[in-house]
Amino acid sequence: MATKNLPFSKEQIEKIIESNPTPFHIYDEKAMRENARYFKNAFSWNEGFKEYYAIKAAPNPYLMKILIEEGFGIDCSSTAELELAKRLGMSGDEIMLTSNDTPASEFQLAKDLGAIINLDDISHIDFVDKYVGLPDTICLRYNPGDLKQGNLIIGHPEEAKYGFTHEQMIEGYNILKEKGIKHYGVHTMVASNELDPDYFIETAEILFKLIIEVKDKTGIKIEFANLGGGIGIPYKPEDKAVDLEYVSAGIKKLYDEMIVTNGLAPLKLFFESGRMITGPYGYLVTKVRHIKHTFKQFAGLDASMANLMRPALYGAYHHISVVGKQHLPHNVNYDVTGSLCENNDKFAIDRMLPELQPDDIIVIHDAGAHGHSMGFNYNGKLRSAELLLRENGRVFEIRRAETLEDHFVTLDFDGLKEFAV
Repeated sequence: MATKNLPFSKEQIEKIIESNPTPFHIYDEKAMRENARYFKNAFSWNEGFKEYYAIKAAPNPYLMKILIEEGFGIDCSSTAELELAKRLGMSGDEIMLTSNDTPASEFQLAKDLGAIINLDDISHIDFVDKYVGLPDTICLRYNPGDLKQGNLIIGHPEEAKYGFTHEQMIEGYNILKEKGIKHYGVHTMVASNELDPDYFIETAEILFKLIIEVKDKTGIKIEFANLGGGIGIPYKPEDKAVDLEYVSAGIKKLYDEMIVTNGLAPLKLFFESGRMITGPYGYLVTKVRHIKHTFKQFAGLDASMANLMRPALYGAYHHISVVGKQHLPHNVNYDVTGSLCENNDKFAIDRMLPELQPDDIIVIHDAGAHGHSMGFNYNGKLRSAELLLRENGRVFEIRRAETLEDHFVTLDFDGLKEFAV
């Protein structure tokens, strides 16, 4: 029987629930730090290497503080995420803005913070120049089209809304050169939740070829290459995690053959991984509320897709542990559901689990990225709390649960705000 481990015992989680009612997300700081160090060490051969944590995965300042302490930067895609970075005291090349359909105000905030601006479209060069003024450093996002296959979640690159075409990249760098830009970067992101380690080596090869071509055709020496994110995690117990040391060795070989040999070193390598940094180290803790027997057996939880929407959105697998019953026979077939008025509000379909009873504690694994952050208030569901399991075993609340007052605070029951027409 395939299982996954938990960072807490039955007694510990019961104690936590006494003061923090379910549902809630809880994050394992110790495992998160160990993983961050593993990532950094794997690429320590590259001077200037930096991982920009994709804050969209888990936009909690306490989690970002941990990653800052481990030497990570932050990858932002919105004004709110830039503001979070600002409030954390981040600035300069600690921040990268990778957005699309971006308003001038967002570019302005990024420029004010000294962030690296990663442009998504060739028209954005003139847009930023006109409304904000181009900074000294600019990065361009490359969409390799059919040179690179996407995957199920992100789709085919040539159908994606992101990035410059190959021809536009060369044209874009020439335009930037004419405008006097001093420092250049390149970025791509063509997969999501990818477990094949060779995929990321192939991505590096595509970028390195482009960097050589850019130098040949424009005379520009690119200073950093952001290989994007998309590194998957083993959601299923039988899945194998991406071997970052293998990926690093493959990229280093290409770096020596293509970048060093062509006189283009040093080239700083960046990533913007989110999922693989925090994903495996967050857990959605919930309880069985009802057991229903009709055409199927349903285990209804006090959580819903408002707490974790990946299974409903993507049909994604998330492993489920029944606390205290992990080693019992998994011999009952359940659809594990939430209480939204939506039939796809299911965490699992036809999942074999131990026999369940109301009040059984359920832990849904790998909810540390694109879990709480993708929550919503449909049906008036309130956003749940986030907790942090510290390295010393103590537990802290790092985001309180929403209240009904929070939910209604933007509404006016007593009057209407009139606009001039």
